[in-house]
Amino acid sequence: MPYRQTIQELEAATLTNAREGLSEKEAAARLQRFGGNELEKKKEESLLKKVAEQFNDPMILILILGAVISIFLHEVMDSVIIVAVITINALIGVFQEWKAEKALHALEKMTAMKAVVKRDGQLKQIDAAELVLGDLVFLEAGNFVPADLRLIETVHLKVEESSLTGESVPVDKDASARYPKDQTLPLADQKNMAFSSTIVLDGNAAGLVVATGMDSEIGKIAKLLQHEEKLLTPLQRRLAELSKVLGALSVIICAAIFVIAVIQKRDLFEMLLTSISLAVAAIPEGLPAVVTISLALGVQKMSDHHAIARKLHAVETLGQVSVICTDKTGTLTQNRMTVVAYYLNGKIQSVSQKVTERRLKEGFYLCGNAKLDAEDVIGDPTEVALMRWALDNGVDAAQIIRQFPRVAEIPFDSRRKRMSTVHQTGLEKIVYVKGALESVLPLCTHLWQDGRRVELTTPMRRQIEEAAAQMAGEALRVLVLATRTVASLDESQFETRLCFIGMAGMIDPPKEGVKEAIALAHKAGIDVVMITGDHPETALAIGRQLGIAQSLSQVLTSVQMQDLSDDQLAQACQHIRIVARATPQDKVRIVKAYRLDEKIVAMTGDGVNDAPSLKQADVGIAMGSGTEVSRQTSDLILTDDNFATIISAVEEGRNIYLNIQKAVLYLLSCNLGEITTLFLAIVLMPVAPAPLSAIQILWINLVTDAFPALSLAAEPQDPYIMDQKPRAATVLNGLYIGTISLVAFKFGSAYDVRTAHTMTFMVLSIAQLFHSLNLRSLDHSIFRVGIFRNKLLLATFVIGVALQVMVVNLPIFQLILKTAALDWVCWGVVFGLSASLILINEISKLFNPVNHNLHSDSRNS
Repeated sequence: MPYRQTIQELEAATLTNAREGLSEKEAAARLQRFGGNELEKKKEESLLKKVAEQFNDPMILILILGAVISIFLHEVMDSVIIVAVITINALIGVFQEWKAEKALHALEKMTAMKAVVKRDGQLKQIDAAELVLGDLVFLEAGNFVPADLRLIETVHLKVEESSLTGESVPVDKDASARYPKDQTLPLADQKNMAFSSTIVLDGNAAGLVVATGMDSEIGKIAKLLQHEEKLLTPLQRRLAELSKVLGALSVIICAAIFVIAVIQKRDLFEMLLTSISLAVAAIPEGLPAVVTISLALGVQKMSDHHAIARKLHAVETLGQVSVICTDKTGTLTQNRMTVVAYYLNGKIQSVSQKVTERRLKEGFYLCGNAKLDAEDVIGDPTEVALMRWALDNGVDAAQIIRQFPRVAEIPFDSRRKRMSTVHQTGLEKIVYVKGALESVLPLCTHLWQDGRRVELTTPMRRQIEEAAAQMAGEALRVLVLATRTVASLDESQFETRLCFIGMAGMIDPPKEGVKEAIALAHKAGIDVVMITGDHPETALAIGRQLGIAQSLSQVLTSVQMQDLSDDQLAQACQHIRIVARATPQDKVRIVKAYRLDEKIVAMTGDGVNDAPSLKQADVGIAMGSGTEVSRQTSDLILTDDNFATIISAVEEGRNIYLNIQKAVLYLLSCNLGEITTLFLAIVLMPVAPAPLSAIQILWINLVTDAFPALSLAAEPQDPYIMDQKPRAATVLNGLYIGTISLVAFKFGSAYDVRTAHTMTFMVLSIAQLFHSLNLRSLDHSIFRVGIFRNKLLLATFVIGVALQVMVVNLPIFQLILKTAALDWVCWGVVFGLSASLILINEISKLFNPVNHNLHSDSRNS
């Protein structure tokens, strides 16, 4: 426990020197012996294992079985096509995962940390990965802490530890802090320690490395995450269930048709071939390729919009998300405190009005320890905000430091809730005091008003308190500024008989586009839950601004959560929209509560402490600027750290899921149509020949089914995708296709058997092509969504119809597929029956409640 050790004990334990550090030779030897200061990454899977994983799917296994059966039946072309589909599917999946890993590695390189160390008595900058136990490291404001350090020197050191502890308030560090040997403290209370991945906000320090890599505190959390079980996504679970159903259905159909054929004394070999062909036809060969291609296209689109999907199926899961649990700071807000209002001369004013009172802006600039470097202001977030505001209002940084050099300071501490700085100005010294209202206002006897000093009366005090309360009610952090002049550097005089100047109100403002993105999420039926460490009132004020919550009844605190059982929490989560004062453990419980209520949950996070909840969620979303542990744990990484990107990704995921749903629905409708046609014909027409031959079934399954399904997978963005929740689709069209195919068979039987077979074959295949147009939208008229938007599907439709006309009229296909030329009457019946599918679906869509809601909304607007 390094925080309990003295510096001398630490030197002995780490075999180092607290003044000179290690030698380069010793550091190199330790690096060689113990390894670098890096977290262990999950061992990357070999290419062979990645390929093998692509075949670990019930649907793929059934297809392989279908290919084997096809070879047994001497249907070589059928088996070749199935094997080709499986191979292409595997290659696309492996390629997309490789691309995501490559993007992640690039992101890690961009965020690689540096460290300043002393070796051989000389300061030098090295890669943080090269740090070893016993290194002497130096920190200053703006640095990431590169390893776990026992601090040996600190000067006004403040560290932001939220990535590790979840506590957003900066922690004051003190190298001189001492603890009894038997005392065990949580990380947040170890004042003489600085931990890897945390950020230095203010001051500077030196410390000895006491733990690196997997031995550091973040490494210990990373170890816990390495053995988490891999959960299937909703689509994977549903496809696995579908595979079982289709597998069982194939066996039942094969057996049933063969038994019926025996009873009806049909040609047994022909019926065996037909029943096995139909069983194979019941399995949608194109489905795995449709799913993989849809997901791959979605991953590519999302990467163009600042989101890296680490796994293909993360995209699909996003499309079904019903709850998004999100951090506030840095995701909903800019993580940049900003002055948005100030109080001066008895009035609250917006920052759009420039400050004319010199003392207010100069005082807030001088009374703080933020630093202005070449690029930006660094330091405590509130002091940074005040300094930026002063600069924006015309304060000349170089001139004011020369004009008012600092000669004394009483630092801020959490007990006093204020700080004071003293500056020389001519023969006098001017004191500026900055702090909380309750800490500064009681020390004031006067008020600066309209350029002069007046006595502070009781009504004036009340007016100031009411203004502060009003600003605080709008979630602003309020700081007061007061002043006085002194003749000497007697500290007892610095904070007495002060003159109140004014107040500044700050907030971490919402990111641009976040409010609109949340409104879009609500419109799409997605609940947005803000999880924050803020006070409930502050959290609610932000929630109101963003449209997340409207009243305190929608806010749950960490303390309140502790009194709820898991079932009670799941019940409460139905109306809770903000969780305040939340701990990392609370986040995990919230995710589990929503999942208990059968919600699909997305969780955002950037710290090590977020990793367990990211892992627990259906979709873990990490910030690109976050810790490596959170990125490695996540399913999706936002390179721009913006909530609006999540909603864009959800929209893309919904479109992908909808396209997959359309393709699955299309393939199942087609297969059901084939099964209905053959099964009913054999049962209801025992003396008639089977309406389809085995070769015709396989042609429909591989030509008419697969290509339109692939075209539906590439369907452009549905303009109504975020207007309502995704809904379940039906396969009633399959029964209708089977019915009209039997009508065609009956009509063709008046000519001859071959014409009957051909008409059945044509209606079954061309009706399916018309049905692919219906599935452009499950809810809206195809004319409304734009009939020419999916040019690939139109091309597939035209080519498909042309192929069917060709197989009827060309002698070579007549021989292979056993078709006969049709006259104009027969073609009229074929196209009339097939096109009726469009008419039936367009009529049904008129009565769709979704359309009524849209019409109602447009009338109301």
